[in-house]
Amino acid sequence: MRRWTGAGLLTVVVGAGAWAQSPETLEAVRLHRAEARSLARQDLQSCMSSKCPDAGRIALLAGTLALAEGDVAEARTLLTGASVAEPLQPYLAYYQGQAHFYAGDAAAAAEAFGRAVDKGPAALTSRARARLGESLLAAGKAKEAAPALETAATEEPSAELLYQRAQARRATGNATGEHADLKAVALRYPTHPYADEALAALEARKPALKLTLGEHLQRARGLLEAGAAKRTLEELEKAEAAKLARTKQDKAQVALVRAQALYATGKREEAEQALAVARQGPPAVAAEAAYVTARRALKSDNTKARELMASVEKTWPKESVADDAGFYVGWLDLQEGHFEEAVKSFTAFDQRHARSRKRDEAMWYRALAHIRLEQYGKAREVLGTLADTFSRSSLVPQARYWAARSQELEGAKADVTGPAYETVITTAPNSYYALLASERLRALGRQPPAKFPEAPKHLETGEVPPELKLAVALTGAGLFRDAAEEVQARTSRIRNQEQAMTFAHALLRLGEYGHAHAVAARHLWGRAFGARVPEALAAFYPRAFANAVESEATRYQVSPFLVWAIMRRESAFRPEVASAADARGLMQVIPPTARAIAKKLSEPEPAPAELFSPSLSIRYGAWYLSQLMKRFSHPALAAAAYNAGPDAAVKWVKEKGALPLDLFVEEIPFRETRGYVKQVLADLYLYQSFYGKEAATQRLSLTVPSPATEGVSF
Repeated sequence: MRRWTGAGLLTVVVGAGAWAQSPETLEAVRLHRAEARSLARQDLQSCMSSKCPDAGRIALLAGTLALAEGDVAEARTLLTGASVAEPLQPYLAYYQGQAHFYAGDAAAAAEAFGRAVDKGPAALTSRARARLGESLLAAGKAKEAAPALETAATEEPSAELLYQRAQARRATGNATGEHADLKAVALRYPTHPYADEALAALEARKPALKLTLGEHLQRARGLLEAGAAKRTLEELEKAEAAKLARTKQDKAQVALVRAQALYATGKREEAEQALAVARQGPPAVAAEAAYVTARRALKSDNTKARELMASVEKTWPKESVADDAGFYVGWLDLQEGHFEEAVKSFTAFDQRHARSRKRDEAMWYRALAHIRLEQYGKAREVLGTLADTFSRSSLVPQARYWAARSQELEGAKADVTGPAYETVITTAPNSYYALLASERLRALGRQPPAKFPEAPKHLETGEVPPELKLAVALTGAGLFRDAAEEVQARTSRIRNQEQAMTFAHALLRLGEYGHAHAVAARHLWGRAFGARVPEALAAFYPRAFANAVESEATRYQVSPFLVWAIMRRESAFRPEVASAADARGLMQVIPPTARAIAKKLSEPEPAPAELFSPSLSIRYGAWYLSQLMKRFSHPALAAAAYNAGPDAAVKWVKEKGALPLDLFVEEIPFRETRGYVKQVLADLYLYQSFYGKEAATQRLSLTVPSPATEGVSF
């Protein structure tokens, strides 16, 4: 199988020698390596010495890298004197604007951004227009800024653009529009610095703005969701100081938000007092307050939590939280090993919540309780109902697997269970349950059917779609962020599978693995997992950043296939991804874990922004996975520890490690981690089967090993 890099595509598309940047420079830029800027400088010096025609394009790259590192003076020098061909001219203008703006020359920045708006493609124009408005505003030309900011803030509203548009609207006499923008900033983005400035501006007006109780609550909830609990309490105090909470219902709503903020600041007794007030409010507020109390109990006392959940469901059966509470009753019975009670609870849930979106899941857990009671016939009856009633549910593959497994546990012969396991493989070949079914068949002495007749295959010939030619040019110039935005704009217009296939493979050759995967997920699912077309599979299971992954996997003695499986689950191959928990980059490493890894490797602590570097993310992810495998000796446990932490994985093994792997995974108490482990295992073994060189098939052990006492614990 031929491997492709961004530089490799350029050679294929436009001919060897057409691009002046070295492959080493382009790869260093793509992977955000520290040496990228110095390599670009060397390329520029070499080009200038030989008087090559591409000095301007290399200067553009070197200038953008200088900007990224905060060296505005060098960036301005490099970019101001550069000259590039037509496709790159708007991008040169845009980065000239950036350099001028950060050098304090807002007027020159506005002139450059204006050129980018006039000549740029749609993907660049929206960015450039926003910067044009900002520059004109900074240059004291608010009226001239107004048209650009009107469009920019309408297309992509953000705290910055809305606030800037408010300033421009004030300058043009649009007081109503200014008021609307300032209020939007204050309410929608309560944690943004501009929110306080917006509030101050509104309060300075005559008459001064006075927020309603609902608006104070909106800000308070936004602050709470952002983790700013103290500021949440301050916001509620403002509402109370203004005597806005007049009715019993008002006071209950305020008390509910206050209770959650007090819990977050560790003031448990005060929080419980607030919840007592909230429970005296109208049914919707009272039910939610009781549900918050029940959820809190889950942290320490499952028995108490079950009692409280049952009370919520019984007391407020028509409120939305009753659905969740009723489900938790059965789930807690199952977790505590009260399987007979779990069957009763989930049966009652099915009867009481006939329209619940959790009915299929409730059926599954009822079946699992029957399996744990060794009531295999009853389990199959429920599993059959699940598969028939919810034929499109994601739970159907596991229903089929456990129906077959229950037959085997009941003593059925291979000629009965074998075909049932084969059905799981043929109907859901990419699933965790197909992997389990394959292992069960091998244990029965039967060869499982091939999940996929052919391994992923690249389309190595064919024209690059005309829509992607600008992205190719940007990639050749090392402007990977700009290329990604251009790709995003173009792929959003794909309308059919043939076009999607062509785009996906062009993107793979560009090194845009995340976009290729996204195109495949949207348009090629049936081709990959229904028709099993190898060219479609290639976009779902790319060997992304192959050189870096294989190098770091070799260095730290961990399977590159495990690295890819984790990367696929964590970021879908997109380096720019950040999670709500502040996990960053391809391997979604959080800053505290990065600091701990750096300490183990005797390296300087990376800044949080550095975790978006593919190179660093892959290296830290590979090292961490190697340590998890050393401690846990099984990819399922390593995946569980990667997602939930080593301490949680150790605890689960102590509690239920005697179960076979399939049951152990089903009883992982965290929903997210259960799904995570299943997908990582499925992807790991698919990667191995597609790209592994070993003659023998890699087997999944169905026995849960005991973790080592010593080893990575963060």
